[in-house]
Amino acid sequence: MYVYLYDNYLRSKKFDSTVKAIETRLTDFEIAGKIIRLQNFTNTEAIIEEEIKKGATVIVIVGNDETFGRVLSRGAACRVLFGFLPVGPKNTIAEVLGIPEGEDACDVLSQRRKINLDIGWISNRNRYFISQLYIPASDITVEYDEKFKVFGKHKKMELVVCNLQPFVWNRKGKEDFIVHPQDGKLEAFLRPMSGKGMFSDKYEDPSLFPFEEMVITGSKPFQVEADGTITKETKIVIKLAKNRIEMIVGKDRRF
Repeated sequence: MYVYLYDNYLRSKKFDSTVKAIETRLTDFEIAGKIIRLQNFTNTEAIIEEEIKKGATVIVIVGNDETFGRVLSRGAACRVLFGFLPVGPKNTIAEVLGIPEGEDACDVLSQRRKINLDIGWISNRNRYFISQLYIPASDITVEYDEKFKVFGKHKKMELVVCNLQPFVWNRKGKEDFIVHPQDGKLEAFLRPMSGKGMFSDKYEDPSLFPFEEMVITGSKPFQVEADGTITKETKIVIKLAKNRIEMIVGKDRRF
């Protein structure tokens, strides 16, 4: 049985035609199912577990990057097959998964091409992240895999941990630096501050650190953004989760 989790923004009239086209295509493929509309504070893990008890075999996320991250940050621990139907703006994860936007995504869903995906775990609030974790330039120290410690000469460092969502660093006069996901590892993109400029701080070129566990500490609270959720922390532990999620992907996926 298929269960479809619709993001609340899909209630907007501008998405009516796309949603109707998707629902028609799903009916044609005979994979239409129960629709649940998500609210901002919906406990997605509880919903998914309840639907599994009722016989759900596929949970399909309908929305964008934020929807995808919000659902799986809690629901990743649930033992069920996940699908994704991207609709609207802010859909970079879909491209990585090889899933086209709108009704064409139904073709991918119907083919049920399944793979297991790595996920990250964050100690704050004991939750997962699927796409990307970002720490703006902050006074932090980074230790990874209990072997190496990194800290900036001028204290501040910017950090991005990539999983499914690539991170692009635009460098003037140079080719863009792109961090892609990698099987069996998370990837940290680290950019220490190199000095102060007249109008803004200067930073070194990015360095890439594949890892399985990373500890980040700060002398004062620093901002952490993971799959759209922003918190303030003084210490966090990031790990490659032991469990993986099973996801339906397209043949043109980028990994």
